[in-house]
Amino acid sequence: MSATAYTVAIVPARGGSKGIPRKNVIDFCGHPLIAWTIAAARRCAAIDAVYVSTDDAEIANASRRYGAQVIDRPPELAGDRATSESALLHAAAAIEGQTGRKPDRIVFLQATSPLRESAELDGALAQFAAEGLDSLFCASVPEDMLFWRQDESGLTSVNYDYVSRKRRQDMATPEMLLVETGSFYITRTGLLETAQNRLGGKIGVWLVDFWKSFEIDSAAGLELCQTLMRQRGLDRNPPEVISTSTTQFS
Repeated sequence: MSATAYTVAIVPARGGSKGIPRKNVIDFCGHPLIAWTIAAARRCAAIDAVYVSTDDAEIANASRRYGAQVIDRPPELAGDRATSESALLHAAAAIEGQTGRKPDRIVFLQATSPLRESAELDGALAQFAAEGLDSLFCASVPEDMLFWRQDESGLTSVNYDYVSRKRRQDMATPEMLLVETGSFYITRTGLLETAQNRLGGKIGVWLVDFWKSFEIDSAAGLELCQTLMRQRGLDRNPPEVISTSTTQFS
């Protein structure tokens, strides 16, 4: 258990999914997709407890099997227009109401981004504390990619000058472009309550390899992520079925 801050992982997981039906519990490398995220959080030494916020009985049962505690998310917070922040705030309040302890830090994990390792979460939480951050997001650097922006005024090259095109190795890099992966965020609970946003205050970033930025929102994304999971060896430490309490918060 953390000696300085009570840290919980929260995985919002709605039952509805338009791109892939039953996405959160679909088979992914031999286990329900959500199990990989639960396992990564449970293996992180700096996380004190792992919760899944869901409106779906099948997701709830799978989450308990793999060692997460379940928070029953009300229907008004589980629709297509409900924000992740609303689910996080509801979960934080439920945890405090049931345990008598308010989380100091929330690690918000998305089940659709399974290409992550527990060591990354430990490292990001250590950075969060060392730099006195209020929030942090996981990102990657899209190397060797040339970006354009299109708006009502037309097309503009963003990270290079198309008029004076140079060899990649000769191109100056005055700024770093980052892709927010969505894999995980860390937020002080107090900031989340006041800003109603996962990011704010002093923001930090935890960088991962670009291949870890892919997520599952389509059948093609599912196939790609499974291929990367196996090629990169992340499937060698699979989730374990855990005998745990069936406590359900509401």
